[in-house]
Amino acid sequence: MTTGGELDSSEEFPFLAHAKPRPGQIEMIHESREALRSGGYHLAAAPTGIGKTAAALAAALDIAHGTPNKKTIFFLTSRQSQHRIVVDTVRRINELRRDKDPVTLVDMIGQSGMCVQPFAKESPALFSMMCSTARREKTCKPWITKAPGLTKRILDSPLHVDELVDLAKIHRVDGEITQTCPWKAAREAANHADVFVGDYNHLFDEGVRSSSLEAMGLPLEDIIIIVDEAHNLPDRIRMTMEQVITPTIARNATLEMEEYVGTLTNLYRQGGADSTAIELDLATWGMEVMKIARRKTADLFRQLHNELRGDANELRVDVKRFNDVFHSSCDEYEGITGQQTLDPEEQAKQAERQGVKRAHRMPLLAEVLGRCDIDVEVGEGEDPMEPDSHRLGHILECVNEFGSTTALCLVFSAKGKEGKITSHLLDPGMVSGPVFSSAAGAILMSGTLYPPQMYADMLALPAEHTTKTAYASPFAGERRPVLVAGDVSTKYTQRSPAMWDKIRSHIQALIDETPGHIAVFAPSYKMMQEIVENTHFKGVRKVMESRDWTKNDIDGLVEQLRGEQSAGQRILLCGVYGARLSEGIDYNGGILDAVACIGIPNAPPSVLSSALKDYTGDRFGTNNAWRYTVTQPAINAILQAMGRPIRSIGDRALILLLDQRHTDRTYATCYPKDLRMNATNTPMTTASFARRFFSRVHTIHEG
Repeated sequence: MTTGGELDSSEEFPFLAHAKPRPGQIEMIHESREALRSGGYHLAAAPTGIGKTAAALAAALDIAHGTPNKKTIFFLTSRQSQHRIVVDTVRRINELRRDKDPVTLVDMIGQSGMCVQPFAKESPALFSMMCSTARREKTCKPWITKAPGLTKRILDSPLHVDELVDLAKIHRVDGEITQTCPWKAAREAANHADVFVGDYNHLFDEGVRSSSLEAMGLPLEDIIIIVDEAHNLPDRIRMTMEQVITPTIARNATLEMEEYVGTLTNLYRQGGADSTAIELDLATWGMEVMKIARRKTADLFRQLHNELRGDANELRVDVKRFNDVFHSSCDEYEGITGQQTLDPEEQAKQAERQGVKRAHRMPLLAEVLGRCDIDVEVGEGEDPMEPDSHRLGHILECVNEFGSTTALCLVFSAKGKEGKITSHLLDPGMVSGPVFSSAAGAILMSGTLYPPQMYADMLALPAEHTTKTAYASPFAGERRPVLVAGDVSTKYTQRSPAMWDKIRSHIQALIDETPGHIAVFAPSYKMMQEIVENTHFKGVRKVMESRDWTKNDIDGLVEQLRGEQSAGQRILLCGVYGARLSEGIDYNGGILDAVACIGIPNAPPSVLSSALKDYTGDRFGTNNAWRYTVTQPAINAILQAMGRPIRSIGDRALILLLDQRHTDRTYATCYPKDLRMNATNTPMTTASFARRFFSRVHTIHEG
């Protein structure tokens, strides 16, 4: 107890990384603990400043350590930069618990990102094949090297993944450096750790989840999940399920299967085992089916091109129609071979295959295509690609798993030389729901997890076991005012050179009265180019976001901003909603003074958006259809951009929203209730507001 009779925070929150809880943090810890205690789920719309990482870990560790059966916390993020924050938070927890057992942690990223071999720098597809081959043939020395004591060293103190990789390179056994595979070492250590830090894919990609948890020896029911930046999870799941087929992919898959059958035939002739014979039989079947499916796929694409009407360049494809291409190919092949084959044993095999064809031949074909093992040739200056047989196998898996539901949407697009069909999973809850239901509980958090109910619906969290809270921002309104320009709009019918000039005038007014760096975001690269790229703004140097920027480019940008700030120079950062500058970077230390948000990034009309809207209306009511699929995602993208300069209690920033529609009820209701908007109707008013704000509100540098 403290001298004033207040409960010591170390007693109430034994795993908190702060000596004194922050505003809003206590409530989040209490509510998260309550949800986890009953194996439930808590959604926390927690703005920057609450300390949501520390709060989530404090709650999860308290519950994990209070159960008789060991629970492992999976802290999952969409950004590698967040990993370091988690590691540093656990280090602070241990500093405050010096007289108690430390919290142990394992940090992992993708296999190629942790690999110490030269081929780690190859493209993902080629790396995967080279790594798999090297492990199978036992030519990867780090993989087969034993490194006694490394697991204990990993768990002695929390290591960021880069530190773990460096450690694996110099680890000594009997005084000699014994380089080992850091990815393998991390997976082996995970079973003994309190906290595992990784990517969404570790649990929400079925293939990665099954292999990872099996290797780690961790059952899903003993895992407490923390999802950071959880507003990204629905789209991330949808993107994982997107697969593409073209006539060329079908043709290449057929050729690859022919090559694979040839390889297996040679192995069998050289005295291959029974397993080789079985594999050869299946591969031959898959090859012959694909010879027919190749032709039928080309026919389907010709039909789809002919069915386009007017200016339309896309249409929805019936799943049954797509499936029939492959089912009819199986029927045709089996009919042909049934007539041509005289061998009684082979006829028996075919009869057996035909007996299960409707239930199992699509997943079997997908499996056979996925096992196709060929050499990937790379042209000069080109990246190696994933084998097209694997691509086709992926889309068949997706269709087989979700094709019987209304949640799968196949879209034909005529763009490109021959067009393409893309699979889209409209309901990410079909993937996330079973994962969350099987786990020991979960905390989902984000500064823009708003409204929490929407994400609970989309991710299929059971209502009776789910709590949801939108926490108030700890930032005083006067340190982050929001200004809405009522004289401009990017609505399609109002776009014109004169409107772009008005927007530019507001941006210049903001520049004139802002002492430091400014960021401006637009719904698309095209609009950014039209309004900003070819315009000279006085008093700043422009830095335009590029689609080609790497992680190193982003990491270097913050240091560049800091250096320019020290030199008294100002930069106008120009980026796009949902891209790297608006979501993938933290402008900490008060290096960004203002943000201008152009327009509203509503998704353009499309076959997919229409299908998504219809499905959402059927699942969650017509009143939610537009909000869940259009307006709320657009506003949440803006909220992400707005939050970039506000990373700590001492930061300040002026936000300028350049579209009058923000005050319309359709969009205004999508903003958090505690966000207040001020009006400006001229660039002169914008300049006056900015001048007053920066003269009286200053950045507070925390010690």
